[in-house]
Amino acid sequence: MAVFAEEVNLAGYTTLRLGGPARRFVEATTEAEVVDAVREADADGEPVLVLGGGSNLVVSDEGFSGTVVHVGTRGAEQVTDSHGRVLMRVQAGEEWEPFVARCVADGLAGVECLSGIPGRVGATPIQNVGAYGQDVSETIVEVRAYDRRTGTTVTLSRDECRFTYRNSLFKQTPDRYVVLGVTYALRESDDSQPIAYAELARRLGVEPGARVPLKEARDAVLELRRGKGMVLDPSDPDTRSAGSFFTNPILDAPSLASLERHVAERLGPDATFPRYPESDGRTKTSAAWLIDRAGFAKGHARGRARISTKHTLALTNPDGGSTADLLALAREVRDGVRAAFGVELVNEPVFVGVTL
Repeated sequence: MAVFAEEVNLAGYTTLRLGGPARRFVEATTEAEVVDAVREADADGEPVLVLGGGSNLVVSDEGFSGTVVHVGTRGAEQVTDSHGRVLMRVQAGEEWEPFVARCVADGLAGVECLSGIPGRVGATPIQNVGAYGQDVSETIVEVRAYDRRTGTTVTLSRDECRFTYRNSLFKQTPDRYVVLGVTYALRESDDSQPIAYAELARRLGVEPGARVPLKEARDAVLELRRGKGMVLDPSDPDTRSAGSFFTNPILDAPSLASLERHVAERLGPDATFPRYPESDGRTKTSAAWLIDRAGFAKGHARGRARISTKHTLALTNPDGGSTADLLALAREVRDGVRAAFGVELVNEPVFVGVTL
């Protein structure tokens, strides 16, 4: 049975430890409870916030004046399909990191480079969660969701999810779908998927494209993430963050030419910057590089918020600050990068009751 409460402080449900109270809070532990809570709020004209692990969320200091539905569903079913793939059908409320650990332990490849990422399974298709050369869109087969527009439960194929870099149908239509479960297709193997990320390949001592034992890939990813303060640790203030705060910019040809001019003017005619070709002809560059070269060093603070001392892409709440403090720092960084390089950084976390 769902648990109802009022004026629940949302700071305790986010990895940033920020956010004011929810007017109404529902703890839902079954799919039916999730659907019923959302349907009831919609019928009453009540704003709804669907909450998972709170690892990609920035909530206003004033909180949320509606119903928060905290998804606590559990369960994972393993089946083999007619193509010999191992399908993992996982409830949205399952914690992501223990799920990845289980897959690696069971010799299932496809998500090993996504080790150490906080949050719950239901968030992974929304954000098309990715790291170290893997995205969940590579393994997602389908997503079960409640469609608030039609009042029905639907199953969406991978193509219907419209995955792009850190984006999806669910993110593009944020008030329509509530993710209930995700099915991943994994490969039975003692070895990882080909290592696609250069930094990870260097750490493993292999060439990009090589395969390594699953556990070695996972351990290397966890080591890299810990070094950047990206594995939750109550004793490490740098992990009080929402992960990477800005997405890596993807530039069309005119924007790329503009960045080249800005880099030459600021850093000299021979200066270079990270660039990664995209399949559509555009070019991805590094938000962390732009932030650092715009003059924002690790540990740079504004009020009680600061850039992580380990990684310039993470904005942290190390000392009991406020969402207002965090946003002031985010705006300073965004505006500084725009002034220095003419590139507009876009926030990766979901904002609730605030704007940048």
